Amino acid sequence: MTTSDPQPLSQAVADLIALRGLARVRGDEQIQSVWSEIAGERIATRTKVLGIKAGVLSIGVNNSALLNELASFHKMSLLKNLQKQHSELKIGDLKFRLKR
Repeated sequence: MTTSDPQPLSQAVADLIALRGLARVRGDEQIQSVWSEIAGERIATRTKVLGIKAGVLSIGVNNSALLNELASFHKMSLLKNLQKQHSELKIGDLKFRLKR
């Protein structure tokens, strides 16, 4: 196809969504929803999904005590539940970061 050929409407809409960043916003909302489901209300209200890169889900935590608790005691169970219930995300690790 040359640049003067008309583009299918579906491709034009997909390009517009990508250009405006709408797919990423929707994807971030979905991942935050998945995290809230896995983590539970107590943890989810004090954390925020920062993103996924190379199979690593990064989670921002609002205080150091919770960061230590998650990294030391809950990381493996959260990761296993995430992998079991949402294998399509292909998450291989969780990273917790202090974000105030």
